[in-house]
Amino acid sequence: MMGQTKMYAYGAIGIAILGMFLSFVGGKGIFGLIGGLLSGLGAMFAILILKYGYLIIPILTKMFNKTAYVTGEYEIPATEDVIVRKIGNEYCASVFLALKIYESTTAKSLEETIAYNEYFERAISNMRYVTKISYLLYVEDVSKKIRDLETKRAEAQLRLSREKEKPEPDVLKIDRYEREVGMMQNEIDKIVKGEKPMGVLAYAMTTAKGVSKEAAIAQAKAQGRELRTALAQALTVEVEILTADEMLKCFEWERFFPSSVSEVEDSVV
Repeated sequence: MMGQTKMYAYGAIGIAILGMFLSFVGGKGIFGLIGGLLSGLGAMFAILILKYGYLIIPILTKMFNKTAYVTGEYEIPATEDVIVRKIGNEYCASVFLALKIYESTTAKSLEETIAYNEYFERAISNMRYVTKISYLLYVEDVSKKIRDLETKRAEAQLRLSREKEKPEPDVLKIDRYEREVGMMQNEIDKIVKGEKPMGVLAYAMTTAKGVSKEAAIAQAKAQGRELRTALAQALTVEVEILTADEMLKCFEWERFFPSSVSEVEDSVV
């Protein structure tokens, strides 16, 4: 995505320079008018791309059904939900998933922890392909963490109240919101007692091969859907298939992960 941002920005700057040249050569004539218009539009487009490229480029990519290249080896289709690489005569496609953890295993009883581990092992043992689950761990700022937890707790309580007030409330949503509220309160209580808050970013990755790009992509997406269901049930977490910039973050983390707490926190949506 960063490479595309620079490419579009350079293109816009080139248009602006061409406009300035035409404006200088054309003077007050038609070429000068066209040059001034191109110069203004090019400069404006360059500023927009550099500032809001993460929003504009995906729209342009989908409009023209164009493939976005990450590097010379890796590429992203217009759907922006899978990364593809050609190896020899085969294609490999990878899908990334975010794991939103609302309940810590340290807050569970011994029996609950044993059952939790058994469910996880059972879910993983049923998978027919390799899966990578990654955790980024870091110590968070105490005061900021408490403020964030109190805000999230209030939001979860509001969602819980609204769901309960519905004529036909969703039991699954109520259970999830209650777990969110309980987890936030448990975290606040532990921090108040002196425990240092640990931040966790978790994501999963699965890769599929195919004789064609389309076959690899289709298989990777199928694996991603199956993995999402398995992990959500086994770990009691919310799992989402990542796209666009969020997917690219995880892709970059496979090679270099953030080196400071501020970089990690900036990566959290």
